[in-house]
Amino acid sequence: MVVITLRKLEYDPDAFSFADKMVEKWYPTKEKGDKKGVLLVVSSSKEGALTGGPAFMKAVGDDVIDAVVGDNIPIFTEEEKYNEAVTSSVKRTIAALEGKGDIGGPQRKDNTRRRTYRTKAETEKARGVTSTIVVTLLGIAFVVPMLQYYGYVSKD
Repeated sequence: MVVITLRKLEYDPDAFSFADKMVEKWYPTKEKGDKKGVLLVVSSSKEGALTGGPAFMKAVGDDVIDAVVGDNIPIFTEEEKYNEAVTSSVKRTIAALEGKGDIGGPQRKDNTRRRTYRTKAETEKARGVTSTIVVTLLGIAFVVPMLQYYGYVSKD
């Protein structure tokens, strides 16, 4: 099995069609490509494909292919664990080829994202301090030039 990792698909919008083209290009005859497979991982779109010759596809099975493309690659690439996406997909595919069945994939973690904004209560709590700072800076910006002007004019 050959592993291809790309940052972005530029020539073909679909990962499976690109992987199929690579199989056809590298293994032009049925005898050469019958038992060969290609795993494609695209990092920017967080997708992938698992394809190959007829014997490879039959040995791996549709369930494992769907699981690799639907579970392993998207889950690990969302976490930006590209090496783990490749190694877990290869292990899963090899287990299917050896007749062990599907060894299972990663479980999606509960994504409790941290918020990047303040809540209304936090904003209200800091409003007094912020208002004092802004008013003080505006006062300084208004008073200092007047004092400078007064200093220049009073010398005469």
